[in-house]
Amino acid sequence: MQSFSAFLAKFIFLALILQSVVRFSFCQEGFCYSPSILEEQPLYWKATNPTLSPSHLKDLPGFTRSVYKSDHALITPESHVFGPLPEWSNTLGAYLITPSMGSHFAMYLVKMQEFSKSALPLKDVERFVFVLHGVVTLTDASGAKHNLEVDSYAYLPPNLKHSLDSSAAATLVVLERRFPLDLSPIPFPVYDLVMVYNYLENHASEQIIGSTSEQPLLETPGEVFQLRKLLPTSLAYDFNIHIMDFQPGEFLNVKEVHYNQHGLLLLEGQGIYRLGDSWYPVQAGDTIWMAPFVPQWYAALGKSKTRYLLYKDVNRNPL
Repeated sequence: MQSFSAFLAKFIFLALILQSVVRFSFCQEGFCYSPSILEEQPLYWKATNPTLSPSHLKDLPGFTRSVYKSDHALITPESHVFGPLPEWSNTLGAYLITPSMGSHFAMYLVKMQEFSKSALPLKDVERFVFVLHGVVTLTDASGAKHNLEVDSYAYLPPNLKHSLDSSAAATLVVLERRFPLDLSPIPFPVYDLVMVYNYLENHASEQIIGSTSEQPLLETPGEVFQLRKLLPTSLAYDFNIHIMDFQPGEFLNVKEVHYNQHGLLLLEGQGIYRLGDSWYPVQAGDTIWMAPFVPQWYAALGKSKTRYLLYKDVNRNPL
């Protein structure tokens, strides 16, 4: 019969092995955690709680994956600089894409707290809001209130009065746009343009409130990714927001080069993005700006799907 001391030794050995497995499984740095053991995290948890840097480089002073070039930028979470947003109350923001880098739109993260309240956009600026964490209340021009939860969004036309309020912590990504009337006499990059929203006669955009899950999957001829468009494709809207899903191992078939600009926030997953002649490992929480005509391509890696939110200007003649 097995002695009590031998039984105790085996029990301690197995307990140590189990402890090691659990410790490994709950690692929050890099990509080392085991989804099968971890308790399921909320949607877009990795985008709002990103890995600041690969675990083996986290203590290297000055390390960042962020890159800025004339035709593209990769802004990673360890480079975010949060500060008070003008006229917002009890709110911090981090501008990730702005016209100072050559874009014609702005994209920024917003961290709201208890009793936070938004400010209005500048004159003739349209706004798109997407909820990454928490719940915010949108009060529109009519006084109607709309609760926006994670994966919900709102489009607010230029000069439409509205407010966003939060009673607890919430994180948003906000895109704002105004379009120059004439770029031809202005050397690139553009810094001090007098800009207005690019109206089309007899085409007026309207307030839109929705969620990703409500939008149908669209056909993507020649491609394998899943595509949803969050805004109407009519001429009233001069940009759209795409939600694109890739399963592990899937990639873009077309190596895109086009006149449209992009702003991208990786919501889930990880992969490799080609921008120009450079290849970048990317993961949830990363932001990318793509200037017109920069070669671009993506492949999803890892064991979980990739989802990203993509800004694209549309429905306007580039002249």
